Amino acid sequence: MPKLELDAIDRRLLDALQGEARLSNVDLAERIGLSASPCLRRVKILEREGVIRGYRATLDRRRIGLALTVFVGLKIERHRDQEATAFQQAMLSVPEVVACHLISGEHDFLLEVVVASLEAYEEFLLGTLLKLPGVSDVRSNFAIRMVKPPGPLPLDHLPA
Repeated sequence: MPKLELDAIDRRLLDALQGEARLSNVDLAERIGLSASPCLRRVKILEREGVIRGYRATLDRRRIGLALTVFVGLKIERHRDQEATAFQQAMLSVPEVVACHLISGEHDFLLEVVVASLEAYEEFLLGTLLKLPGVSDVRSNFAIRMVKPPGPLPLDHLPA
Protein backbone atom coordinates (compact mmCIF):
# COMPACT_ATOMS: atom_id res chain seq x y z
CA MET A 1 0.00 0.00 0.00
CA PRO A 2 1.56 3.32 -1.04
CA LYS A 3 2.06 5.90 1.67
CA LEU A 4 -0.51 8.70 1.60
CA GLU A 5 1.09 12.13 1.33
CA LEU A 6 -0.14 14.17 4.27
CA ASP A 7 0.07 17.94 4.37
CA ALA A 8 -0.14 20.58 7.10
CA ILE A 9 -3.95 20.62 7.02
CA ASP A 10 -4.06 16.83 7.45
CA ARG A 11 -1.67 17.18 10.38
CA ARG A 12 -3.95 19.76 12.05
CA LEU A 13 -6.97 17.52 11.41
CA LEU A 14 -5.27 14.47 12.91
CA ASP A 15 -3.96 16.43 15.87
CA ALA A 16 -7.43 17.84 16.63
CA LEU A 17 -9.16 14.47 16.26
CA GLN A 18 -6.60 12.69 18.45
CA GLY A 19 -7.30 15.26 21.15
CA GLU A 20 -11.08 15.14 20.83
CA ALA A 21 -12.60 12.70 18.36
CA ARG A 22 -16.15 13.80 19.19
CA LEU A 23 -15.74 17.24 17.60
CA SER A 24 -18.52 18.04 15.17
CA ASN A 25 -17.40 18.66 11.61
CA VAL A 26 -18.26 22.35 12.01
CA ASP A 27 -16.17 22.66 15.18
CA LEU A 28 -13.32 20.69 13.62
CA ALA A 29 -13.37 22.87 10.49
CA GLU A 30 -13.33 26.02 12.60
CA ARG A 31 -10.49 24.73 14.75
CA ILE A 32 -8.23 23.97 11.77
CA GLY A 33 -9.22 26.90 9.58
CA LEU A 34 -11.26 25.24 6.82
CA SER A 35 -14.86 25.48 5.78
CA ALA A 36 -17.08 22.51 6.67
CA SER A 37 -17.27 20.81 3.24
CA PRO A 38 -13.52 20.58 2.54
CA CYS A 39 -12.94 19.53 6.15
CA LEU A 40 -15.42 16.67 5.88
CA ARG A 41 -13.99 15.65 2.50
CA ARG A 42 -10.46 15.45 3.98
CA VAL A 43 -11.63 13.44 7.01
CA LYS A 44 -13.44 10.99 4.70
CA ILE A 45 -10.24 10.56 2.63
CA LEU A 46 -8.20 9.95 5.79
CA GLU A 47 -10.74 7.35 6.90
CA ARG A 48 -10.93 5.67 3.47
CA GLU A 49 -7.12 5.51 3.21
CA GLY A 50 -6.84 3.93 6.67
CA VAL A 51 -4.99 6.82 8.30
CA ILE A 52 -7.95 7.21 10.67
CA ARG A 53 -8.76 3.65 11.66
CA GLY A 54 -11.68 4.34 13.96
CA TYR A 55 -13.04 6.31 16.87
CA ARG A 56 -13.44 5.04 20.42
CA ALA A 57 -13.89 6.06 24.00
CA THR A 58 -10.91 5.71 26.33
CA LEU A 59 -12.01 3.90 29.48
CA ASP A 60 -10.42 3.96 32.91
CA ARG A 61 -9.34 0.34 33.40
CA ARG A 62 -9.54 0.39 37.17
CA ARG A 63 -12.97 2.04 37.28
CA ILE A 64 -14.42 -0.76 35.16
CA GLY A 65 -12.80 -3.49 37.26
CA LEU A 66 -9.70 -4.27 35.19
CA ALA A 67 -7.10 -3.50 37.85
CA LEU A 68 -4.25 -5.68 36.61
CA THR A 69 -2.11 -5.04 33.53
CA VAL A 70 0.46 -7.68 32.61
CA PHE A 71 3.13 -7.47 29.93
CA VAL A 72 3.75 -10.97 28.67
CA GLY A 73 6.77 -12.00 26.62
CA LEU A 74 6.42 -15.33 24.93
CA LYS A 75 8.21 -17.60 22.53
CA ILE A 76 6.79 -19.77 19.79
CA GLU A 77 8.10 -23.38 19.65
CA ARG A 78 9.19 -23.48 16.06
CA HIS A 79 9.82 -20.45 13.94
CA ARG A 80 7.79 -21.65 11.03
CA ASP A 81 5.19 -19.52 9.37
CA GLN A 82 2.44 -21.97 10.30
CA GLU A 83 2.92 -21.62 14.09
CA ALA A 84 3.43 -17.86 14.00
CA THR A 85 0.40 -17.34 11.76
CA ALA A 86 -1.79 -19.58 13.94
CA PHE A 87 -0.70 -17.71 17.06
CA GLN A 88 -1.34 -14.31 15.49
CA GLN A 89 -4.79 -15.39 14.34
CA ALA A 90 -5.57 -16.64 17.85
CA MET A 91 -4.54 -13.27 19.33
CA LEU A 92 -7.24 -11.50 17.33
CA SER A 93 -9.96 -13.32 19.27
CA VAL A 94 -8.57 -13.01 22.82
CA PRO A 95 -10.25 -10.00 24.48
CA GLU A 96 -7.86 -9.86 27.44
CA VAL A 97 -5.00 -9.10 25.04
CA VAL A 98 -5.31 -5.40 24.25
CA ALA A 99 -2.04 -5.25 22.28
CA CYS A 100 0.19 -7.85 20.65
CA HIS A 101 3.54 -7.07 19.05
CA LEU A 102 5.91 -9.27 17.06
CA ILE A 103 9.29 -8.26 18.49
CA SER A 104 13.00 -8.97 18.20
CA GLY A 105 15.11 -10.05 21.13
CA GLU A 106 14.51 -12.54 23.91
CA HIS A 107 10.86 -13.21 23.03
CA ASP A 108 8.92 -13.53 19.81
CA PHE A 109 5.81 -11.65 20.93
CA LEU A 110 5.00 -9.07 23.58
CA LEU A 111 1.42 -8.92 24.81
CA GLU A 112 -0.37 -6.35 26.92
CA VAL A 113 -2.98 -8.23 28.92
CA VAL A 114 -5.69 -6.60 31.04
CA VAL A 115 -7.62 -8.59 33.65
CA ALA A 116 -9.50 -7.97 36.89
CA SER A 117 -7.09 -9.61 39.33
CA LEU A 118 -4.13 -11.92 39.88
CA GLU A 119 -6.56 -14.83 40.07
CA ALA A 120 -8.09 -13.81 36.75
CA TYR A 121 -4.61 -13.67 35.21
CA GLU A 122 -3.80 -17.14 36.52
CA GLU A 123 -7.00 -18.43 34.93
CA PHE A 124 -6.17 -16.64 31.66
CA LEU A 125 -2.59 -17.96 31.67
CA LEU A 126 -3.50 -21.58 32.37
CA GLY A 127 -6.82 -21.71 30.55
CA THR A 128 -6.04 -19.68 27.44
CA LEU A 129 -2.49 -18.50 26.89
CA LEU A 130 -0.63 -21.77 27.49
CA LYS A 131 -3.13 -23.58 25.25
CA LEU A 132 -2.50 -21.36 22.22
CA PRO A 133 -0.73 -22.79 19.15
CA GLY A 134 3.04 -23.13 19.52
CA VAL A 135 3.50 -21.26 22.82
CA SER A 136 6.66 -22.58 24.50
CA ASP A 137 7.82 -19.98 27.03
CA VAL A 138 5.89 -17.29 28.88
CA ARG A 139 7.33 -14.50 31.03
CA SER A 140 4.92 -12.24 32.90
CA ASN A 141 5.73 -8.71 34.08
CA PHE A 142 3.13 -7.03 36.25
CA ALA A 143 2.54 -3.30 35.92
CA ILE A 144 2.74 -1.53 39.28
CA ARG A 145 1.36 1.80 38.08
CA MET A 146 0.71 3.43 34.73
CA VAL A 147 2.98 6.47 34.52
CA LYS A 148 1.85 7.65 31.08
CA PRO A 149 -1.32 6.30 29.51
CA PRO A 150 -1.50 5.60 25.78
CA GLY A 151 -2.03 8.91 24.09
CA PRO A 152 -1.95 10.71 20.79
CA LEU A 153 0.70 9.74 18.26
CA PRO A 154 3.47 12.29 17.66
CA LEU A 155 2.94 14.22 14.42
CA ASP A 156 6.09 16.37 14.38
CA HIS A 157 7.43 14.50 11.33
CA LEU A 158 4.49 15.74 9.20
CA PRO A 159 4.51 19.12 7.47
CA ALA A 160 3.61 22.01 9.77
